[in-house]
Amino acid sequence: MSGVKIAPSILAADHADLKGEIGRVEEAGADMIHVDVTDGHFAPNISLGPDTVRAIRKVTRLPLDIHLMITNPEKFYEPFLSAGGDIITVHAEAAGRSLLHRLSKEIHQKDKKLGLALKPSTSIPSWLRGETNPFDVVLVLSVNPGFPGQAFMPSVLPKVRKVAKLADSGGLDVEVDGGVDQENASTIVEAGATVLVAGASIFRKGDVKSALQNMRAVTQRTRREVPA
Repeated sequence: MSGVKIAPSILAADHADLKGEIGRVEEAGADMIHVDVTDGHFAPNISLGPDTVRAIRKVTRLPLDIHLMITNPEKFYEPFLSAGGDIITVHAEAAGRSLLHRLSKEIHQKDKKLGLALKPSTSIPSWLRGETNPFDVVLVLSVNPGFPGQAFMPSVLPKVRKVAKLADSGGLDVEVDGGVDQENASTIVEAGATVLVAGASIFRKGDVKSALQNMRAVTQRTRREVPA
């Protein structure tokens, strides 16, 4: 069984030392860098723009996982791709089915990946059950969007399990974002997650390397215990 990917979320990092923070998680074995983008409308916070992504691209070779928590993703996904994003994830609440198919075509033509994100209160769209092909990732938010450091919502675990069943055919990552830490990582992986987004539990623990490696150890142990 393949390993679980860990994606540190730089929303929780020290923004006065982003280069150093990214270097530390890269050295510790992070699989990608998660970039949360909020617009103050879809989510009650304003975070990072394409210029920040462009600066990050210059200091790491890790894939950049861009999570667009914004109202009009069709207007802004291209600048984030051009800035160096590798995965563009948009919300089902902000993009209809036809727009998602259009974005899939345009993003895949650039050899990049498309993700679909769901808020904690959002059910899996009925049409997704037969249409996982347009997406490379389904992201289940396990906190309300906007701010780092919130507690994980166990109520999303049934949804993670359902998405994991959709992913059984292969090629679809199941990403969980929000409140993920060393204590709940095992439960989340058991539910079927293949990507864990972790912010405060990595960047705000004092020793970034130990925090990430401890989470890695938990996921590896859990993967060995979960039947294939």
